[in-house]
Amino acid sequence: MNKQTSSTHSKLVLSSITLAVLTMMNQAAAQQLDAGMQRIEVTGSSIKRLATETALPVSTIKAEEFAKRGMTSLADVMMALPQSNSLAPSNAGSGTNINLRGLGVNRTLVLLNGRRLANEAIADGYANLDVIPMSSLLRVEILRDGASSIYGSDAIGGVVNFITKNSVEGGSVTAQYVQPEKSGGGDEQRLSATFGKGNLATDGWNLYATIDGRQRSRLAARDRAELSSPELLASIGRAPTLASGGYASPANFTTATNKTAANPYYKSGCQAPFSIQGAKNTCIIDGNEYGTALHETRQLTFYARGTKQISDEHTLSLDYMRGESTIISARNPTNSVTAKGVTARVPATSKWYPGGAGGVPAVAGLKGEPLIVTWSVADLGLASNKDVQLNQRLALVDEGKIGEWDYKAGLVYGHSGRKNYYNTGYVSGPGLNSGLASGVLNPFGLQDEAGKGYLRDISVDGQLNRDSTSTFAGVDATASRALMQLPGGALAMAVGIDIHRDTTEDTRLGITNEVSYANASSSHGSGARNVSALYAELDIPISKQLTVNLAARDDYFSDFGNTFNPKASFRYEPSKTLMLRGSANTGFRAPTLFDRYGYRLPGANGNTSGKWDDPALCPGGKPGVAGSGTAVAGAVASEVCNVALPKQTGSNDQLTPETSRGWTLGLVVEPVKNLTLSFDYWNIRMKDMLANLPEQVYFQDPAKYKELFVRNPDGTLAYIKNVTMNLGGQKTSGIDLTANYALPRMDIGEFKFQLDGTYLTQFDNQLEKDSAFVSNVGRFGLASNGTTSSFPIITYRWKHTLTTSWKRGDWSSQLTQNYNSHYDDQNLVAPEYHREIKPYAVWNLTGTYSGFKNISIVAGVTNMFDENPPVTNHSGYTFGYLSSAANPIGRSYNLRMTYSF
Repeated sequence: MNKQTSSTHSKLVLSSITLAVLTMMNQAAAQQLDAGMQRIEVTGSSIKRLATETALPVSTIKAEEFAKRGMTSLADVMMALPQSNSLAPSNAGSGTNINLRGLGVNRTLVLLNGRRLANEAIADGYANLDVIPMSSLLRVEILRDGASSIYGSDAIGGVVNFITKNSVEGGSVTAQYVQPEKSGGGDEQRLSATFGKGNLATDGWNLYATIDGRQRSRLAARDRAELSSPELLASIGRAPTLASGGYASPANFTTATNKTAANPYYKSGCQAPFSIQGAKNTCIIDGNEYGTALHETRQLTFYARGTKQISDEHTLSLDYMRGESTIISARNPTNSVTAKGVTARVPATSKWYPGGAGGVPAVAGLKGEPLIVTWSVADLGLASNKDVQLNQRLALVDEGKIGEWDYKAGLVYGHSGRKNYYNTGYVSGPGLNSGLASGVLNPFGLQDEAGKGYLRDISVDGQLNRDSTSTFAGVDATASRALMQLPGGALAMAVGIDIHRDTTEDTRLGITNEVSYANASSSHGSGARNVSALYAELDIPISKQLTVNLAARDDYFSDFGNTFNPKASFRYEPSKTLMLRGSANTGFRAPTLFDRYGYRLPGANGNTSGKWDDPALCPGGKPGVAGSGTAVAGAVASEVCNVALPKQTGSNDQLTPETSRGWTLGLVVEPVKNLTLSFDYWNIRMKDMLANLPEQVYFQDPAKYKELFVRNPDGTLAYIKNVTMNLGGQKTSGIDLTANYALPRMDIGEFKFQLDGTYLTQFDNQLEKDSAFVSNVGRFGLASNGTTSSFPIITYRWKHTLTTSWKRGDWSSQLTQNYNSHYDDQNLVAPEYHREIKPYAVWNLTGTYSGFKNISIVAGVTNMFDENPPVTNHSGYTFGYLSSAANPIGRSYNLRMTYSF
């Protein structure tokens, strides 16, 4: 990371490159390509070339492959990429993202037609793929290499470029239905329509639009209860323990003088299905009754593009994208948590007091003292949130040729909004406690008419609780041309500028202070920055066999300064059957505006997730072991020992960019006719990664982190500073393998085979600068450090997609296997239960018939052999299976029909 002084040097380097090549422009003319060879701009380069000439490892998935592989959403597409560690649809609570190399979703750059989208509005760190219209796509290009020298920030793990159709004539309507074999939810429906008019070649213009709607119903945990049965959990060391005293319906209670919880309905079996008998005379919630295996989701996307051929050399296009994604997430019913310092209590005057007029059974030993209740309000049903993300982008693009120069210039505006609503089952926390105190609410059963009416009165359903926006507005221009003839062809160059402004604003509304169960407080954060960049690229064909490419980019950020990133790559093709390629680059990820300027209250804004001893007021214990210390004189043990302590989380305006160095070396070979193999080794080193310290670290070495324990003047703990910081680094490397083979054509049809896999050789994480690196290959770990986590990155040693396709006349079929290798479980269980997660393979089969006039039919089976998700003893997976890596639906059937006109 360089500041202004070194920025001057980097700009001089770029200017020198540009001036040097410009002086040669008058010395030579560009060699013209054959008329039948079309030059295109490939992801990762600004110079137009033949698609086969790139030195970079780029994978392409054509849109027609989506249906052939049984993919109904972009989430399916991303999960199938061997280079991706994206979350499965069951776990992507904020939408679909892409995570190349396991580096994190904010270290993969997402583009639409080569330009950025406005980032997801809350975290402002990645693009939600659910807002991209799937029906508008022509292909997806995945650059498996760093590209900050061309695109700037975020392109550390790679680039995913979604490319839409350039033009459409005529129309089509597609309907698709997905039905799980097992009962319950999880079914999907999709409907899209596309229509276009005008021919660019003959009419000089084209206009088309496409609209795409998709929905998936909620899948409840009880609909797949066999995935987390008590017998299965017991076999992996997670035998369910009978809890006691938690939130339930009917409520459990304690008193000021008796802290042992009890329940008036325990002896009669509690109240199914809302609760079951727990331990020690209490009732507990039935987890399978309320758990969610898959969220309810809806997407509605629209894309329109108009293109006008101004002349033979100039084309003007305007495109507009609008994508709306809605996710309905559900949790257990509202609890009677402490609201504004007031605990939920039932007085003896309430008719619902045990033994009172309401008919609640009496409890021996009660003498009229107020009851402190832990109540789950069954009448309200699931507490659900509605998360609505709306992403829009307008792009005006002019491209063509002036003299010997190919040029492209664009004006882009993107807006991403995200709103979160209390959808169902939420009420005012103080109102709930008041209803208990007045006796109108019954915590020991379902409500009478008065209680139902009171719950309606204090309901906050439908109210907005969080409103976030981010915007991206910019202009860019690129020009490229051939400069002179070299032995291997034309020396080509490209220069470009990129100027844009980013803004973000995130507000938690005041209503959050009233809804205690949501556990959030009102807050506001906003920020903006201007970014300007200059970049240049040279393509140097040294010989017919060897081409070298050099690129560099200098970015200036108004809020922290400059960063300069070069890249060099080569392509060596000694014969038509052998090609070597490689690259070396530096990269960076700028702190997002949310990272630097998001909300952060001046003091504590929450508590630690675990219980700990205050190192100063409850010292003397074993480091990191709560309850082992002793309270100092004058301190209250219950307040400083073995308790959740206040902490401060949020943004940090002192953050600097993450930086990276990467290199690749690859081989492409055709050993026999129709067989192509490629091997690409990749290596990435990162430092200054943005993350939060895991809270246990503070207590394992409190002397080291003493300055992060912020104290009041009297020595009591104000809060633990746990904001985002520049921490450690990462070392990761691996080999990408592809194989393509086509059998000679036979009477029974054409057969093709494709293997696309990644073998991980290293994935080492470092918690802090100068600390030891910890290997996470084949085990759970965070992308930013080497600790285990309840939200883990899963780094498979080997992952592949294997495809067999067949075509004969109007018939075609495709068989696909998606495979993940074995994995070490978390194993924080008794030694006898330490285990390895078995390899996971899912087979999908589709068949296509296009023999009817204007009609194409695709039918398929997803998860043919009904493989259950891998079982895990990881404590972060509530239901005991890898919901972040696999879909719990099981075998499902899909039918897709397209009518073209």
